[in-house]
Amino acid sequence: MFETLLAGIRSIHDHVDGQIPLHAPWFDADDEAAVVECVRSSFVSSVGPEIVAFERDLCERTGCSAAVAVVNGTAALHTALLMADVGTNDLVITQALTFIATCNAIRYTGAQPVFIDVDADTLGLSPEAVKRWLEEQCEMHDGKCRHRDTGRWVKACIPMHTFGMVMRITELLNLCEEWRITVIEDAAEALGSSRNGRHAGTFAPIGTLSFNGNKVITCGGGGAVLFKSIELAAQAKHLTTQAKVPHPWSFAHDRTGYNYRMPNLNAALARSQLRKLDHNLAAKRELHHRYSHLLASTPWTLVGDPSGTISNHWLNAILFRDREERDAFLEAANNVGIQCRPAWELATDLPMYQQALQAPLPTSRSIQDRLVNIPSSAHP
Repeated sequence: MFETLLAGIRSIHDHVDGQIPLHAPWFDADDEAAVVECVRSSFVSSVGPEIVAFERDLCERTGCSAAVAVVNGTAALHTALLMADVGTNDLVITQALTFIATCNAIRYTGAQPVFIDVDADTLGLSPEAVKRWLEEQCEMHDGKCRHRDTGRWVKACIPMHTFGMVMRITELLNLCEEWRITVIEDAAEALGSSRNGRHAGTFAPIGTLSFNGNKVITCGGGGAVLFKSIELAAQAKHLTTQAKVPHPWSFAHDRTGYNYRMPNLNAALARSQLRKLDHNLAAKRELHHRYSHLLASTPWTLVGDPSGTISNHWLNAILFRDREERDAFLEAANNVGIQCRPAWELATDLPMYQQALQAPLPTSRSIQDRLVNIPSSAHP
């Protein structure tokens, strides 16, 4: 049933010998030179000029006011939640169709996630579903949003720009402003994506990025927190540097801090990779176009750009007709050396989050049962 589709995928990636990876990094001589130069400088840890320069480069690229580079995307989310004053027993709205880091970062603060459905076209948190849950379950009390049954404060909301597609962030921001809820954009997968010309992760007061090995650009690990407020960014930089009070030699700390600062060595590689972002985005858009042509005459759907957005096409995705068909394709593809994977298991199905508050999740369940990510590397 899938022979033509699999042959088409193999043909599109005919420059790859052997197994076609889901998403491989691309490094060149410039990346090697940047790392070697940093090693020779001896500034390889959490202090050095490359970190500062990379944060500046991110601001120029995304349009944020300030950026704080950290060790990975999960640390970025945790830092963002702390900057939003999320703490023990608070509630944080997010989506069930998400990578586990989103949920875990909420738990790190002592807060609890609330899982809401996604929109079918963006695969991101649905503003309409959030609105229904707030109106049915919550009330305003002393100028804050409180969950009626538990009495807990709803402090924050974390939408994710799934697979690089920008969700309906403006609608969600307007809704959360009405309910006095801080929005944090999980743009880990969305570097280079935009809605109406504005970069993902810069709509809300705080956004996060990831530079993991499978992202559009990578420095092995790495993440960043994007801010509108320069003052809040300075607080985050302090917090992620073990809350060390600046001093030429004294080791004084004024609060519980975190060893989250990105090493200078990673930042050197990240800066070199960032200079290739336009190349990678163009290559990935061409790949998406070729997949679109391949799937045009099939009964299956290639997930495309939501209206008003430009996606980075981090991971291309096919929607099959049901779970049985999805599983048959996954087995067939991986058996012939074409690495594919399903969407994440819904967070509400995982043992540590089964008791969390949740709204009905029909769209999330349908996407989980039918979606497959297919090879999406950006090659030179």
